[in-house]
Amino acid sequence: VNGTGGFRFRATRVGGDTTLAQIIRMVEEAQGARLPIQGMVNRITLWFVPAIMGIAALTVLAWLLLAPAPALTYALVAGVSVLIIACPCAMGLATPTSIMVGTGRAAELGVLFRKGDALQELCEVEVVALDKTGTVTEGRPELTDLILADGFERAEVLALVAAVEERSEHPIGQAIVRAAQTEDVARHDVTDFTAIAGYGVRAQVAGRSVLVGALAQVETSLAQSGRSALFAAIDGRIAAVIGVADPVKPSSAAAIAALRAQGLQVAMITGDKRETADAIAAELGIDHVIAGVLPDGKVAAINSLRNGGRKLAFVGDGINDAPALAHADVGIAIGTGTDVAIESAHVVLMSGDLRGVVNAFAVSRATMRNIRQNLFWAFGYNTALIPVAAGVLYPAFGILLSPVLAAGAMALSSVFVLSNALRLRRVRAQMDEGDQLRPPMSHARAVPAAAE
Repeated sequence: VNGTGGFRFRATRVGGDTTLAQIIRMVEEAQGARLPIQGMVNRITLWFVPAIMGIAALTVLAWLLLAPAPALTYALVAGVSVLIIACPCAMGLATPTSIMVGTGRAAELGVLFRKGDALQELCEVEVVALDKTGTVTEGRPELTDLILADGFERAEVLALVAAVEERSEHPIGQAIVRAAQTEDVARHDVTDFTAIAGYGVRAQVAGRSVLVGALAQVETSLAQSGRSALFAAIDGRIAAVIGVADPVKPSSAAAIAALRAQGLQVAMITGDKRETADAIAAELGIDHVIAGVLPDGKVAAINSLRNGGRKLAFVGDGINDAPALAHADVGIAIGTGTDVAIESAHVVLMSGDLRGVVNAFAVSRATMRNIRQNLFWAFGYNTALIPVAAGVLYPAFGILLSPVLAAGAMALSSVFVLSNALRLRRVRAQMDEGDQLRPPMSHARAVPAAAE
């Protein structure tokens, strides 16, 4: 991020060769895809229609050979009834209607499915990997602790330290400045400002020498609790130990608990040091932590979590999350993230927190369950009524299904499928704006423990 200076750069890829353009092309191609289950239905229907034609022909032939007079009338009635009752309208409607209603309801809940197969693959996911900064946490450090040495007052120390850090571009320094502004402490002029790369900053403030530096090599309780520890020295004397942390989003704990309640393993991938990552994981109940990951190492981290071929969803928001979002079985982008992350994701959440992930899983499972119900009805209906239309009940009960009744039954099967699909409009969010977890929409399924 270039804040106040200027620089020259050379673009090595422009236009259609840029990463962003390639990602957009990938998204456009995927948007025309169909769910895998829909392809299976199409293959079955491809063989189903010729089979029904054959059954209708055999029905006519059997009635001509075996039926009493007028045999031709009976044969035509039975043959036409078979053709009408077996019309695969319900099969053809079973999947697309559920997809249409399910994705529409998902959008109302703030979940946008960008890629066709994500709706099905999401309900097959066993591991959810979360990027930490900006996804689990707020993505902006805040002052959490100011532990004063004897003889110093909070307002005095905070004012002097903030005056020095106001000259610094470091995010941790800006956190201290924001805290000083919030507490409305005094403002001072700064002279002789010096940034010591990798160590801290020094300046003269109101006639006093102020040094702020990192306690990187010192074990403190702040570091063990996941905070970045700093020290402030005034006129050569230690004045305070400062704790700065990227706060966890208020809804993260409840969302992670909801995901685990659904039988999902939750992992966190972060570039932070192990102590910070472990502290956050312990606070939130995260199962597996991969720390110290550089931006280009997230894809490898995802592969390490796919132990035994398990399907994985990755949730991220930043530019450096884009490769991981594209590489995961299902990439889920936080809607408040960067455009590149959103373009590379399979699912985009309109909200800025993890509650949308829980709702995405809920809609996916409800939609797939609805599709299976529709397909079961469509195939079961044909399996049960084709023999009746062919006349198997006539010898014993004298019942022969007329083409009129067959047409009505066929229409009712389509009405059932459409009505069942419309039930998805009543799917409720599993987590509402108050972080309240609603009863689960489906039974949790057990998954293997993550490999250590």
